[in-house]
Amino acid sequence: MTLQLVLGLVAVAVSVVAWGVFVAGVLKQIKIIRLGQPDGTRMGPFVPRMKTMIVEFVAHTRMAKFRSVAPWHWMVMWGFLIGSAVLFEAYGEVFDPHFHWPIIGTWSVWLLLIELLGLGTVVGGVALAIIRQRNHPRRADRVSRFLGSDFKSAYFVEAVVIIEGVGILMVKAFKQSSGLEVAPLWTSFVTQPLAQILPAAPIWVSVMALVKLLSGMIWLIVVGRNLTMGVAWHRFSAFFNIYFKREDDGGVALGALKPMMSGGKVLDLEEADPDKDVFGVGKVEDFTWKGVLDFSTCTECGRCQSQCPAWNTGKPLSPKLVITQLRDHMYAKAPYLLAGGSRDMAGDEVGLTEDKYEDYKKRLESIDVLAMAESERPLIGGPDELGVIDPEVLWSCTTCGACVEQCPVDIEHVDHIVDMRRYQVLIESNFPSELGGMFKNLENKGNPWGQNAKDRLAWTEGLEFEVPVFEGELGDAEYLFWVGCAGAFEDRAKKTTRAVAELLHTAGVKYTVLGPEETCTGDPARRAGNEFLFQMLAQQNVEVLNSVFEDRPAGQRKIVVTCAHCFNTLANEYPQVGGTYEVVHHTQLLNKLVRERRLVPVAPVTEDVTYHDPCYLGRHNKVYEAPRELIGASGAKLREMPRHEERSMCCGAGGARMWMEERIGKRINVDRVDEALSTAPSKIATGCPFCRVMLTDGVTARQSDGLAGAHVEVVDVAQMLLESVKRGTEKPDTPTDEVPTGTPLPDEDKAKA
Repeated sequence: MTLQLVLGLVAVAVSVVAWGVFVAGVLKQIKIIRLGQPDGTRMGPFVPRMKTMIVEFVAHTRMAKFRSVAPWHWMVMWGFLIGSAVLFEAYGEVFDPHFHWPIIGTWSVWLLLIELLGLGTVVGGVALAIIRQRNHPRRADRVSRFLGSDFKSAYFVEAVVIIEGVGILMVKAFKQSSGLEVAPLWTSFVTQPLAQILPAAPIWVSVMALVKLLSGMIWLIVVGRNLTMGVAWHRFSAFFNIYFKREDDGGVALGALKPMMSGGKVLDLEEADPDKDVFGVGKVEDFTWKGVLDFSTCTECGRCQSQCPAWNTGKPLSPKLVITQLRDHMYAKAPYLLAGGSRDMAGDEVGLTEDKYEDYKKRLESIDVLAMAESERPLIGGPDELGVIDPEVLWSCTTCGACVEQCPVDIEHVDHIVDMRRYQVLIESNFPSELGGMFKNLENKGNPWGQNAKDRLAWTEGLEFEVPVFEGELGDAEYLFWVGCAGAFEDRAKKTTRAVAELLHTAGVKYTVLGPEETCTGDPARRAGNEFLFQMLAQQNVEVLNSVFEDRPAGQRKIVVTCAHCFNTLANEYPQVGGTYEVVHHTQLLNKLVRERRLVPVAPVTEDVTYHDPCYLGRHNKVYEAPRELIGASGAKLREMPRHEERSMCCGAGGARMWMEERIGKRINVDRVDEALSTAPSKIATGCPFCRVMLTDGVTARQSDGLAGAHVEVVDVAQMLLESVKRGTEKPDTPTDEVPTGTPLPDEDKAKA
């Protein structure tokens, strides 16, 4: 009895300290998260957000994207949630081995649940540790998704999980061996056989209960004192991060970019004040509170890293490391910010000044010297500047969204990266030199190639029918055909434009094009961070489109596009600036026409074809089936690449990377072409002109290396359908070493390349 009393007092004493440290940690973390900018868009509606949260954690829908991990994590998660009730039961068991929860403590169902929780927690914890070992960077080098993760913290958490599971089983087994609990075998299929070999010693119930308790209390103390231990804190913050995700319907933060915000409101660039408003993110506290919550929730699982095209081709960008570096910087800088510190754009102190605070000296003395040093670090800067995020990291992102798609706790990597780009472009004017020419072309010519608007109809030359051009009235046109800059000016993309026009003409679809009135949607400007230029182009286009559809009701404002980037911008981002239209991709419309028998393939394309999912058509907008069905309708045999649909590998053109040189690592388009060639295709099909340009360049490079046959070509699915419908053939694309494309590089950049 004396020993049990001692055990009980030890448990209570340690618990008081542990819970005090943990609660203090929670309160401090909340204070730090609240340092972020306000964002009122996350607060409702309650029902769909709560439903999303419940579905994601109960069914593990996000975690299940890695099926080899999901079941083990599911066991550990439920062991933690429901096992908390078993943990609190231990407070009674350390004092009295006979103790159990009133009423439910003797129910067979409860005894079975405890058995399953204990067993599942042990098995799940061991399995996760094994998975971490099998994917250790020392074995897989850079390929490992755990490279850069905190292994000590992860093993600590997994060890506590296993110890708690063992504690649950051992308490139950000693109760049975001591005759304190009688249960049918089906509720105790592990502990009852174990009890047969254990001594009848009630004191061991209290000892094992203490072990179970102390493992949990040590965990609380360690976690409470280490607020950046995301692998532990996600047990709590993940629920909130999922609930407050950007899309209240449960969708991930893809498609449209988050508008540029300041003070919790969408920033009106015409009335914005640089002295008061936040232009993107120039300091870590410029992120919204949801951004800081994102950083705090990262589990360092590395799923984002494993899917990132930049990381997989030797670039310095890892979405995981971006988030963890921002997290570490925020928490290290927090004491300075909590004391009222703040710096202006020039880096001068404007927060902690004598004229602002009576207790100025006291505040200053409360700040740790390391926090002061952290406050002086630029958010973006190279090693010499001690920057938190290296510029090469920031500008390596293709905004493909693979990181966002895979993240099990709904971190919004792309929005955060673009917000940092916005500040660099709009305030610092610090961006890759190649983007300067692209920005100038967009501003002066309305397209990134710098071509004249009068040439936007050059693609129509040689067609056997007249392409209708908008001249003030839509008439009986059902669709406005948005050709896009690539479709109008880029030689290879013109073939797609012509094919779509021919197919629409053959199907009898009434459409019209804008011709010289069309300008770039602004996608490359926005992804590069030039929000001002995007707004200018978008408002100009919305004004034109609204005048075109002036007499059409909302449901009849139909636009068909061939470019995945135009598709995404028109459908998802133009509503932010007053333009709401029914936008379809050409693969969707053509597939509909085939199903309606308005287009009838008559000559099968008997070739082996692999399909590349454009990021902005597939991952960002979930259009996967239509292009594949068109390939099937054309008679070709589809061979899927290992990475396809939601896990498709980017071509390297997104995020304005089409206009930037790749100087580090393997070229992304070549890596993707290598994967395509592994399926032994005669054609690589896609549904985006950007992808077509990048993949064609990759094929040309591999053909010159002797690693691809001369017969392999890159085509749009519309060309394949046209070939099947017309019994005709298309000439292969002309390599870029014969016909240059894109914005010409300055001489100094050519020399570097």
